[in-house]
Amino acid sequence: MQQEPQRKFYLPEFRAISRAISTYEDLNLLIDHFVEGVTRAFKVKGASIMLYDEVEDQLFRVGSYGISERYLRKGPVFLQDQDDAFAKGAPVFVQDLENDPRVQYPEAARSENIRSMLSFPIKCREDVVGIVRIYHSEAIAVHPDDLDSIQVLALHLGLVIDANGLRNFVQMVSGAIDSLPARMRKGS
Repeated sequence: MQQEPQRKFYLPEFRAISRAISTYEDLNLLIDHFVEGVTRAFKVKGASIMLYDEVEDQLFRVGSYGISERYLRKGPVFLQDQDDAFAKGAPVFVQDLENDPRVQYPEAARSENIRSMLSFPIKCREDVVGIVRIYHSEAIAVHPDDLDSIQVLALHLGLVIDANGLRNFVQMVSGAIDSLPARMRKGS
């Protein structure tokens, strides 16, 4: 008889990360605190966040905690598998990183002592804009309520990432308008 996993992520942790998501103005700091909070709450090896670059058609790591620089620099993460969290838009569990055909860098996982990984899509509405990955040196067993909590936080993070991109675009357009000669701005 298989025992149900114990909850590891309770209201205080959820509240702290939620508050950070809704109040931080610095996206990089938010991402750093997000991955650290998830790693500490679940007592796992580490976590990372990768965002999707549509031009390059690959994921780029923007924050991590608990993972070595050597592992992080193992190579680009191309979107080649239709059975990953990014393509499916749903959480995906990889029990054995060394022997799963979906894993691009199994040797790096072995060297880093990473055995299993949970991936969660970061969505903004229906679009997947990135993924959160949780790594551990043992098999990860996650309570269904913890899965729901991480999915909700990833959705909130997706909205903040989208809003940040929109704010950057508006600032860029505003700067471009401000740099026009005064004679060209009279009609605006």
